[in-house]
Amino acid sequence: MTTHPEEYPNISRTTEWRGKLRNELSTKDRTALPRVTMPELDKSYRTKCNDEVNQGLSVQQAVLEARRCLDCPDPGCMKGCPVSNNIPAFIKNIERHHFREALDVLSLTTVLPAVCGRVCPQEKQCEAGCIYNKMKKQPVAIGNLERFVADFNRELSLQGHEEQQAPRQSASSVLSSIKIAVIGSGPSGLAFAGDMAKQGYSVTVFEALDRLGGVLKYGIPEFCLPKDVVNAEIARVAGLGVKFVKNAFIGTTVTYDELHRQGFIGIYVATGAGKPRFMGIKGENLPGVMTANEYLIRYNLVKNEIYGQNVMSLHRKKVAVIGAGNTAMDAVRAARRLGAERAMIIYRRGEDEIPARAEEVRHALEEGVEFLTLHSPVEYLADENGILRAVRLQRMTLGEPDESGRRSPVEIPGAIEEVEIDLAVVCVGYLPNPPALTGDVEISCKGMIVVDSESGKSSTSNVYAGGDIVRGASTVILAMGDGRRAAKAMSDALAERVRNILL
Repeated sequence: MTTHPEEYPNISRTTEWRGKLRNELSTKDRTALPRVTMPELDKSYRTKCNDEVNQGLSVQQAVLEARRCLDCPDPGCMKGCPVSNNIPAFIKNIERHHFREALDVLSLTTVLPAVCGRVCPQEKQCEAGCIYNKMKKQPVAIGNLERFVADFNRELSLQGHEEQQAPRQSASSVLSSIKIAVIGSGPSGLAFAGDMAKQGYSVTVFEALDRLGGVLKYGIPEFCLPKDVVNAEIARVAGLGVKFVKNAFIGTTVTYDELHRQGFIGIYVATGAGKPRFMGIKGENLPGVMTANEYLIRYNLVKNEIYGQNVMSLHRKKVAVIGAGNTAMDAVRAARRLGAERAMIIYRRGEDEIPARAEEVRHALEEGVEFLTLHSPVEYLADENGILRAVRLQRMTLGEPDESGRRSPVEIPGAIEEVEIDLAVVCVGYLPNPPALTGDVEISCKGMIVVDSESGKSSTSNVYAGGDIVRGASTVILAMGDGRRAAKAMSDALAERVRNILL
């Protein structure tokens, strides 16, 4: 899966233009430049609308930030990228104002740069490997620069300039006749489909719902990821020749056997983990207790004819969101935009253990969200009409670290408190919901498809899988990494079969 710079001489660190660029500023001058801060909507305004909070970098800001990159000979940033983006190469193209070439570099390894630039946990991945961390300085804003490249080129396209498509290999008649099915149009399915299409295969993505994008469309609010950005990224994948079929529920509207009869040779399963998970406490079935899935789908379609304009109004209501991951932050910030008088995160661990992106947490705090850390729900209480009125919380303290390295929460005996709420949103993870494929595909006791970790190959020879259906609820970029690995493995296997036939 890794893209080696030497395979693309025009972007290699040894090219003449890269050497000249490095010499234009000394290391001392580059490291003296402060990290550019991305403009944001004013916190007093943004809770009154659904506009994207982060406003993006200007050309001048992007070039200035790109100058901070030292173009390291052994870049740690690339080692932290699950899809193996050639980070120094695209950043150096920004520095020399070659924004189309910067997108070309990214397009070698990712089909969703505008998405990844917005929602990836860069501070734990690419930016965590930046050399600036060793200098006790802020790392290069890799995510902000990736977003800039995608947005700049998309705007050019909207103005009538042709946007550069991701590179595609010349397809032999043999490869173009091989049909590949992708089940699910979320980030993992899109990454797999894009890479297979670049190789020249005939790829069709089957989506069970009536909108493409999976979690990108239904699960992430527009104030974090605008829908037109997602639509534009999907259009780029379609531009590679990928076909999309909506309202196709594999196992029901289309069976596994029908896929075979239609001539699909390889199948990639990327159905995600959309099955709700509850905590198993008393009162979870009360009206007023929702899963994150239901809540965010309703929020993301709040202006849609399916639900109507006012169905999600939380004016003067008290909302508790259970959990502290990225989904929980999306949910609680959405509650503030829906008029909640009090919006709370309830989390059984401490502030240092919060798994959400640091930026999401900061935005939530700025928007008036309360954090009730070291609290865990033990019961939901109903009013005289049987509707949710309060939650009982167990106070916790932190004990020894668990397998994840985080300190385990321990109950404080007798420390129970009651908090009035009108709505509870449970964000404690999701469970996989694998499609009905074939009995030969091995499923774990947790409902996940069992695959080889290197290739994504399942126990059935022509079925591969990746993303949340394999690893459980995770991140967009890790799901994309699974898709890229599986695409390479399937392509290699199919190419070997073709060679054997031709020989």
